Amino acid sequence: MLRHEFHPGKLVAGLSLLAVAVVYAGDAGGIWETPWFVALPMVMVGLLIAGVVAAVHGIRPRSSGRSGARRPPD
Repeated sequence: MLRHEFHPGKLVAGLSLLAVAVVYAGDAGGIWETPWFVALPMVMVGLLIAGVVAAVHGIRPRSSGRSGARRPPD
């Protein structure tokens, strides 16, 4: 039983921001060189993809068994 509803858009947004953090952590650690202007396009594309995922998740039809709404007693 899930304790809360799954939000895939938030998952994608978090993973994209984590990817930006990993890129700059690699730059700070000296593993590779990252230009200063890379973060903005990475964040914007990640948020765009997260928005598309959230919209698709919100549009798709849901089964009546998972809606959480109770049926009226017979």
